[in-house]
Amino acid sequence: MNTKNTAMNDFHWAMQVIGDLDAGLIVLDKEYRVCAWNSFMQSYSGVTADSILGHVIFDIIPDLPASWLRKKVDASFSLKTRGFSSWEDRPYLFKFKNFTPISSGLTEMRQNITFSPLTSLNGLASHVSLVINDVTDIAKNKLHLQESNQQLSNLSKTDGLTNLFNRAYWESCLKKEFETAQVSGAVSSIVIFDIDHFKQVNDTYGHTVGDDVIRNASDLLRKTSRNTDICGRYGGEEFTVILPGTNAEQALYFTERLRKRIEKAIVVCEKANVSYQVSLGVCELAPEHTDYLSWLEMADKALYHSKENGRNRSTVYHPDLA
Repeated sequence: MNTKNTAMNDFHWAMQVIGDLDAGLIVLDKEYRVCAWNSFMQSYSGVTADSILGHVIFDIIPDLPASWLRKKVDASFSLKTRGFSSWEDRPYLFKFKNFTPISSGLTEMRQNITFSPLTSLNGLASHVSLVINDVTDIAKNKLHLQESNQQLSNLSKTDGLTNLFNRAYWESCLKKEFETAQVSGAVSSIVIFDIDHFKQVNDTYGHTVGDDVIRNASDLLRKTSRNTDICGRYGGEEFTVILPGTNAEQALYFTERLRKRIEKAIVVCEKANVSYQVSLGVCELAPEHTDYLSWLEMADKALYHSKENGRNRSTVYHPDLA
């Protein structure tokens, strides 16, 4: 076999491999004209090789991120090094439909892109190849894992009955708020409250109704609080709230709004329509609080004062309560 035939065979085999490649392959010149466009690209784009070869790629596929793609291609030319783009940075370059059943939920194919400079015999980079790998299944699995981990994280932080933060996580937030306020000097207050005569609700109507009352209180707490407030179920019928950037007077306004809202609430159950009330304690962070637990203890003393003085009321902590 002569040299010419060998070269032709090599070229034929190379083109066959490129055509059968289970990935997209494009070759662009310095003017972004398409010099190679394999069968993968034809199948997913619906654009035939005959209709795109020799044309500027942006003229044929106008929805490409032109500025981004030019920078990537130009960098490969100038640096003569490979470039890479992950689906996590840019989900896709070509908006191809995802036809993989296992990847339901992702309507577009997720793609990893490799940019490689192609040098001629004189060592100059004359073209750049783009290899487009379909990584939709990998992306789907990773996203599913992230979602599962997030759900587990949420479960570890939240109370199952109310979906408020649980005691352990809320206390960690309180510790962080205390430390932040100590450094910044920012004002901050906390609220602790519980449902008055809750045992009587359970004894009269049963624990299922008691759970409904707790859920109702948590719903009204959410409606009354701001996005920046940190609400928790501290245990049983007891709730806690961190109010960043809030002084005692403002916190008292918050507790009174919440108290009056709850006072008007009706929990409908089979045996009766149940109404209930709450007692609340407020404490603004002060220099005498040596740690976050002493801050919480003062709020608890204010709550105790509310309960000892007729319930269904709010009390702001002051040293005389001690």
